[in-house]
Amino acid sequence: MIGATTGRDRRPNFRLYLAVARLSFRRGFAYPQAALWGLITNAFFGVLRAAVLMALFGAQPQVAGFTVQDALTYTAMTQLLIAAFSLFGWSELMRTIHRGEVGTELLRPHHFLLFWTAQDAGRAAGQFVLRGLPILLIFALLWPLSWPQGTEGWTVTALSLLLAWACGFAFRFLVNCAAFWTPDAAGVGRFAWAVLGLSCGFLMPLAFFPDWLRGVLAWTPFPCMLNTSVELWLGVRSGPDAWTALGTQLAWAGALFVAGEFTLRRGLRRLEVAGG
Repeated sequence: MIGATTGRDRRPNFRLYLAVARLSFRRGFAYPQAALWGLITNAFFGVLRAAVLMALFGAQPQVAGFTVQDALTYTAMTQLLIAAFSLFGWSELMRTIHRGEVGTELLRPHHFLLFWTAQDAGRAAGQFVLRGLPILLIFALLWPLSWPQGTEGWTVTALSLLLAWACGFAFRFLVNCAAFWTPDAAGVGRFAWAVLGLSCGFLMPLAFFPDWLRGVLAWTPFPCMLNTSVELWLGVRSGPDAWTALGTQLAWAGALFVAGEFTLRRGLRRLEVAGG
């Protein structure tokens, strides 16, 4: 039987986590056929979403401050980030807990949360290269897109994408920790992914939402997981406002990681893994 505190407090070994991220990145390239079919599916639904948005505009030059070109760019970006940000859900950790494999993980000389962070960072980078960038290229060939303006525009967008991934991963980690308390963590996950898809701006830009709903969402971390990056890419937020947006993303990322570590520690107190 393995105690709940096993492997909880380890000194960070950043060379180890770098190696974990590198291996996780390379794993995505092990199944090129699966990546190709994933890309085709992603592109098909991306074009479908773009057609729906263009129909929404009709003859109107703008909707909620978005031009048709902005809407197409928004669609390209959200399709680009589906796999990298696991916007349709992620349940690897909860499966590890339910199968008892977490016991082996806890015996390894690494910090549990940092290990999973490194693993997901490599996976996200691999999916960004394999499926994200080709989607962006396909959209750029089909329609004129909007691009970040100047060095500052590209810099804040790149930083925002990193912080959006960090916020999203920490949220997914928190949701997966439900497996310490319930055998139906998958049900918790399905609800969480539905909320995420709506509230982060994946299903439609948050600018299209009613003012009261956008006001509510502004007090949650969900816009930081996607919508902020889209707005920075499009130049909706620029100058000091762009750096304020990055600060908000950084604050939410820190808060979510602290919450993840706290929840993990509480969950490990309940954990018992028995076996021969």
